[in-house]
Amino acid sequence: MTEVAFHFNVPDKVAYACRLLRKVHRTGARVVVTGDPGMLRSLDTELWSFSALEFIPHCYTASAQPQVVEATPVVLADSPRAAPHLDILVNLGEKVPESFERFERLIEVVTQEPEDRVLARGRWKHYADRGYAIKRHDLAQPEAR
Repeated sequence: MTEVAFHFNVPDKVAYACRLLRKVHRTGARVVVTGDPGMLRSLDTELWSFSALEFIPHCYTASAQPQVVEATPVVLADSPRAAPHLDILVNLGEKVPESFERFERLIEVVTQEPEDRVLARGRWKHYADRGYAIKRHDLAQPEAR
């Protein structure tokens, strides 16, 4: 069963996603990031420039060739349904990602914005109602930093 984790009180989804992807990439895991197209384009741009000394190999399925998507450890995808690998799914979007249950792990990223928190509660309920054990990581708590 998919491991589900919520990362709450994130000040900036794109900046946090960059740090999270760097951490996950260092472990050798492969990641699919999903969300709305505007957010994914922002993340794509930020991944090219957020660290002067590191590069996280990534591609955006909307503009990459299939063989590039297959070979890339971090894939940005409007829909994870046709994901080339199924290790970790990071959701930056507002809805429950389609086909999330195919992944080993799902990480939901939630900001401090009231609307984002309300939408996250709905996703939490969706997973809990289906029997998924959910881990909570609150960035506002000192031990979470």
